[in-house]
Amino acid sequence: MKESNPLDWVAKAEGDLDMARRALRGKTQHTDAAVFHAQQCAEKHLKALLVARTITFPKTHDLSVLCNLCISNGIPVNVDEQALDFLSGSAVNARYPGAEPSLEDARDAIAVARTVRAFARRWLGVK
Repeated sequence: MKESNPLDWVAKAEGDLDMARRALRGKTQHTDAAVFHAQQCAEKHLKALLVARTITFPKTHDLSVLCNLCISNGIPVNVDEQALDFLSGSAVNARYPGAEPSLEDARDAIAVARTVRAFARRWLGVK
């Protein structure tokens, strides 16, 4: 993957969204994996936007930081910051025992990722 190609970032993000959805299918639902991959999907889409504008970004998983960097550089991402904070925090907490997200939280996480995805794809001109 070339880090300078926004479509490479989008492709990776699509894989994460697919994994998030798959984690909720079947008899055993892996809400922790769904939330983690939903966060990764949103993160990679935001980074794709920054790459498209050749904007350097820090190594961070904090979606609010990435979103604010987009906004301050003329990319009008219109996603609720509380939703981004929820997704960032949930993804970290879900990786450890005792903090398994509920099915509702996992579905909400995927919804936030899909919102970021929809904006990014429109802005990048990806169908």
